[in-house]
Amino acid sequence: MKLDVTRLPGQAWGLASPASTGPIYLTSYAGRSPTARDLDTTVLSAVDLTGATIWQRTFTGHPFPPRVDGDGTVWVVHQDGGDPPEFTLTCVGADGVTLRSVTPQQRPSEHLGAVVRAPDGFYVLWLPTGRRYVLPDGATARLARHDDTGGTVWSTPLPLERVSFGGVVEASATTGWQVRPKRTWKPSTLEVSHWEPLLVAGDRVLAGITDGSSGIGVCFIVDTESGDIVATTEPGPYHHKAIAGPGRFLVGAQGYGALTSTLYDHDGRAAQTWPSHGQMLVDARGTIRGPESENTMPSRSRFRVLNRDGSMRDGPPLTGYHTTYPALDDDGTTVFWRDGRLLAVDEELRQRELLRRDDDRAVLSRVLLLDEGVVAFSVADELLIVRGTGLAPLAAGPWPCADGDIHGNPVVSAG
Repeated sequence: MKLDVTRLPGQAWGLASPASTGPIYLTSYAGRSPTARDLDTTVLSAVDLTGATIWQRTFTGHPFPPRVDGDGTVWVVHQDGGDPPEFTLTCVGADGVTLRSVTPQQRPSEHLGAVVRAPDGFYVLWLPTGRRYVLPDGATARLARHDDTGGTVWSTPLPLERVSFGGVVEASATTGWQVRPKRTWKPSTLEVSHWEPLLVAGDRVLAGITDGSSGIGVCFIVDTESGDIVATTEPGPYHHKAIAGPGRFLVGAQGYGALTSTLYDHDGRAAQTWPSHGQMLVDARGTIRGPESENTMPSRSRFRVLNRDGSMRDGPPLTGYHTTYPALDDDGTTVFWRDGRLLAVDEELRQRELLRRDDDRAVLSRVLLLDEGVVAFSVADELLIVRGTGLAPLAAGPWPCADGDIHGNPVVSAG
């Protein structure tokens, strides 16, 4: 096993690749370390599979994950630094040269929360204010479909006016200082979901909006052609999500006593729920598996397989907590980094350790599974490239999606 480590300018925000042969595109802060602190500049880096930096470009604004097109070009979100800022999507070629830029239509004071590249344009989740800014009365988020020039095809308000969840409690003079479920409240700030806020599956889009103070939010399932809201989930502490096939999504909830994964069908109905949550993969046969995540230490989590009837198969127990989003190879082996170890769990739920490193840093990317079993992922401000793993090529299936989602662009076609 061979490990190459590449130091990035600052903490990584996302990584993707145009093909299994690379290069790896990463977005990071320009500086977030003891010696450098620049959180308002994005650095786009191209790195080959040996860890060598090919080129770097800088853009104004907080980093967003890179989105790679089918032709191998990479899109970067940036802004002009104004107040409010104007957001632009710039397409960069394999040589680091800007090919074109698109400025999607936005409303005054809006901030771009998340973006996904579509074959004919973009889906953008817009927030009415900047992150942690108090919401004006009547302000809502919105989901917009933009064409390739930035024009608006449709725009749909995503209202989150009142929030409640039974696991959120309060105690005050009005309750006699007795703990009781918190009464329905109005969000004062809005954020996009921290994990997988925007997924496109055939003719459906899933968009996640969250109350910034509590982490309680909802997921909207929207028709891609009309922009009509098909369904809205009940409020909950939603975390990791996945595409389960055209028009189908797996939505996980964790915290405030919740630990579930729910499969939503094409009509937005809850088709099945499991008493587990984690970073799940969905293969071409529809099998759901992955490392579990639970807010309990020491860890009670395991590697789980979620069966279609709502039951589960227990894999090996997992130590630690923070985990890279895994990848799945064509032999049915799942690979991920957790608790300072690179682990592989095969289809028979047997676990082996590929690499151990004394590293407990919590800011982790997802895993890229590349040519000849190369595994790449970021830990804080470093890119780790591991070769000699013996892993098969990346599996097909809806999640990871779009060529295994090495493109970093969560879009599954209707076919």
